[in-house]
Amino acid sequence: MKACPICSKTSQMVGNYSNRVRATKYNPTGKTRKQPNLQWATLAPEVGGRIKICTSCLKKNKHLQIRLAD
Repeated sequence: MKACPICSKTSQMVGNYSNRVRATKYNPTGKTRKQPNLQWATLAPEVGGRIKICTSCLKKNKHLQIRLAD
């Protein structure tokens, strides 16, 4: 499934109107599904391995804060 294991960000349904609706007649465009931007990230050296996380978690270095469960 396309979801971030750290923050649980999943897909969203987005979109409704085109830009032309503000200038001319009513013109709905329908909804589309947007997926989160998942990237491979290496975990902390003591944990090892890689996981796919969203870029917002990657920028905040949350993948380096994952520790082993005791």
